Amino acid sequence: MTRSTIPKPAAAAIAPVVETPEPPAETGQSARRLWSEVVGRFELDEHELALLTEAVRTIDLLDRLASVVDADGPMVTSARGERVIHPAAIEARQQRVVLTRLVASLRLPEDSDVDIRPQRRGSARGAYAIRGVR
Repeated sequence: MTRSTIPKPAAAAIAPVVETPEPPAETGQSARRLWSEVVGRFELDEHELALLTEAVRTIDLLDRLASVVDADGPMVTSARGERVIHPAAIEARQQRVVLTRLVASLRLPEDSDVDIRPQRRGSARGAYAIRGVR
């Protein structure tokens, strides 16, 4: 009688335990929603976590700026007595541009069924790049 060899099961690959990163301290509710959605769906590299951190900080700043504009109104009286747009509204507009660029830099897929990120790697300047300079 021959002795049959029982194949050994392949060593189970033990996946490293990936801890879900915590959002920055004192992150507001709307920023926390973005953080939870992104880190819950995607495994981010260190540089991507840095971008996401700045994005949630920008959202928090936008929330604070919106509170100031809500309290004071969109127009304020300048030192010269003229009615001008609230400086917080101007800053909010600039911060929305920053937020758009930060989120775009993460290159997150738009469709939840897509597991890959687009490979287009444009510069951060995008449409504002200097053309014709070599």
